[in-house]
Amino acid sequence: MQNWKISRRTMLKGVGAMLSLPMLEAMAPRSLFANSAASTATRSFPVRMAVLYMANGVNPHHWTPKGVGHDFELSPILQPLSKLKDELLVLTQLMNAKTEGGDGHYVKTAAFLTGTTITRTTGSDLRCGGTSMDQIAAQRIGNLTTLPSLELGIEPVTTGVDRTVGYTRLYGSHIAWSTPTTPVAKEINPQLAFDRMFRTGDAGGKNSTADKSVVDLVMEDARRLKSKVGQADQAKINEYLDSVRAVEKRIEFDAKRTREEYRADPLVRREIDKLGARIKDFYLDPAQASERSGNHTEHVRLMLDLMVLAFWSDSTRISTFMFGNAVSTKNFSFLDGVKGSHHEISHHHSDEKKLEQYKLINIWHMTQLAYMLEKMQSIQEGERTLLDNSMVLFGAGMRDGNEHNPHNLPILLAGQGGGTLSPGRHLVYEKNTPLCNLYRSMLTRMGTPVDQFSDSTGELPGLNDPAFKGVGNSKA
Repeated sequence: MQNWKISRRTMLKGVGAMLSLPMLEAMAPRSLFANSAASTATRSFPVRMAVLYMANGVNPHHWTPKGVGHDFELSPILQPLSKLKDELLVLTQLMNAKTEGGDGHYVKTAAFLTGTTITRTTGSDLRCGGTSMDQIAAQRIGNLTTLPSLELGIEPVTTGVDRTVGYTRLYGSHIAWSTPTTPVAKEINPQLAFDRMFRTGDAGGKNSTADKSVVDLVMEDARRLKSKVGQADQAKINEYLDSVRAVEKRIEFDAKRTREEYRADPLVRREIDKLGARIKDFYLDPAQASERSGNHTEHVRLMLDLMVLAFWSDSTRISTFMFGNAVSTKNFSFLDGVKGSHHEISHHHSDEKKLEQYKLINIWHMTQLAYMLEKMQSIQEGERTLLDNSMVLFGAGMRDGNEHNPHNLPILLAGQGGGTLSPGRHLVYEKNTPLCNLYRSMLTRMGTPVDQFSDSTGELPGLNDPAFKGVGNSKA
C-alpha cells in the first residue's frame, strides 16, 4: 500500500501490553514503492551484532580447520556448523595481548570485549580498564531501539573471592562494560528477559494481564494492522506472532515443570510468591533450575531464541550472551561420555580421556550456535535473511583451558553484516594479530567507527574480499 506508512518505532498495543514489530514493507520510505520490485532489493535493514562467549577454551587439537580461504574443511568441533559453512568466517591467530598476564580465567573473561588488563582486586572496586566493544556501539546507536543492548546469560553473578588467584569472582560474570568500572548486568531468567521486550501490564492488580499471552492481548490491534498492509507484511506478521507465541509456550512449560519440582522447598515457594505478582505463571531460580531440571540445553536455547526475537523485532541491535561464568562448576554430565564440569575438564593435563570429553563439550556449544544461526537464516528480510543482516561473534578468552593461553583464540564470525562480510572462509593471519582489530572492523560495520580500540593496529583485512585467505603462515 503506497499511501499508508507506519514509523519504525510503532508498537502493537493491547490491554496493558506492548509487542515490537518485525521489519515490514510498510516501514520503508514511500520513495521505494515507486518500483515495488526494486524496493525489495534496495530497502535497507539494520545490521545487528551478537557476541556469544564461552569461558573455558577448546580442545586445541580439534578446533582449527584444514585448509585456508574457501578451500577449508571443518574440524571435528565445528562439524555441527556444516550446513552453515558458507556463513562462517573462521579467524585464526588472533590474540588478546593485554590479558596474557595475571590469572587465567578472570582476566580473560572480564576483558574479552575490552582488550584491556583488569585491576587485581578482592573487593567490589572493579576496574576493567575500558568500555567493551558492544557498549561503545550501544552508546552511539542504542537510542534507535527500545533497548540499547540486551545482555543475556545462564548463571547468576558469582560473588566472593577466589583465594587461589586473589581476584573477586565478580570479574568472571561479565563481558559487557558500560564504563571501565561498571559491568552491565545480564539477565538469566527467560521470562524476565521476555518481559523486557514484550512486557505485560500491571502485575497482579485488578486488571492484571500477567497470566495472559502477550500475543492474545495484541491480537485485535494485529488484525487492524493487517487490514492496512500488503500480503507480504500480513504473512510476516503472522509468522512473527507465531514465533513469539512458541517462545511463550516453551517458557510456560518449563516454568510449570520447575514449579512442581520446587513445590516442597519452602525457600523456593516463598520466592515464587514474591515474584508471582510480576510473572504469575513463571518462576525460574537461575541458581538451581538448570541443575534440578536437567535441561540446561533448553535454558540456553530459550535465551538464544530471545536474542533472535530481539533482533527480528528491532527491540535491540546489540546483544551478548554468556554460556557460563569463568570457573563455573556447571556439570556437563548430561552429555553422553562426559563426567564433570567444563572448567574442570578444560584442565586436562594432556589426558586423552579428558581431551575427548573437552571436545564433546565444545561440540555441544557449536550445536547451540548452529541452532541460533539456522533460526536467523530462516527469517527473511527482503532478499536477505536476518543472518545476512547480522554479525554473530562466537569466541573464548583463551585457546586451551589447560594453558590459559590468549594466543590464537578460537574465534568465529557468522553472517554477512548487511553485505559487508564475505563468509565461507578460513582466514589465517600473522601470529598475535590483535583481536581488537576485529572489534574495530565490527564497530565500523555497525556504523559506530573508532580510530583506536585498545591495542588495535587497524581494521582486520580481508573480511569482505572473497579472494583473501589471510596474511600469515597457513600452519595454524
